[in-house]
Amino acid sequence: MADVTADESKKESIAKMGEPLGSLYWGLWQHLALTYAHWNEYVVLFGTKPTRIDLLNRAAPQFFHMVQEELFEVFLLHLSRITDPAYSLNDKNKPNLSIRALAEHITDAKLKADVEKMVGDALKATEFARAWRNRTVAHKDLKLALDQPTTALPTASRKQVKEALQSIASVLNLVAGHYLDSETAFDAGINFHGAEDLLYVLHAGVKADDERTERLKAGKALETDYDPPDL
Repeated sequence: MADVTADESKKESIAKMGEPLGSLYWGLWQHLALTYAHWNEYVVLFGTKPTRIDLLNRAAPQFFHMVQEELFEVFLLHLSRITDPAYSLNDKNKPNLSIRALAEHITDAKLKADVEKMVGDALKATEFARAWRNRTVAHKDLKLALDQPTTALPTASRKQVKEALQSIASVLNLVAGHYLDSETAFDAGINFHGAEDLLYVLHAGVKADDERTERLKAGKALETDYDPPDL
């Protein structure tokens, strides 16, 4: 399969869907593809094997705990934004890049109804993300922040994020299947020089540090053991 540039794919979407649907679809596709790419990296580090968590904890526990917590909240923001209302404050002059904007630009009655249904399913799948976005990520609910009696936040797990992403992908693939006669396997992306490469470097570093510690304990230290590199 020949590589297609972002500009070429945008032009194809507009040519086959017309405006503004083509541009909207293309923008949503780009946003979701990037979110999936970042999510896959997150899962490589924090959602694949307990041994990887052990490695991260041995290398830099406080740092990787921060990365895990902060990145997870970023994904909740992504899920919230892409399923936000089509317009901010119901103002047509303030459109949002949201799957909720797709249906109004679709003229085929059946497709429009199917998209509206699937968007509804996606909204249900992302309810937890918007609750977190509204009460603790983008805004701080005072009672939650002060640990006072209030409505508890819903659970937010990797499984829920995965299912929410799939529900959004299903909406875009429904539109693409109709107009472009194709679908995208968003979760099949491969990131080169990413998180997995980091794990191998960390493994080598932790192993080297263990060996250095053993040399020091045995009184067989190398000259370089006392001379850490200037990073």
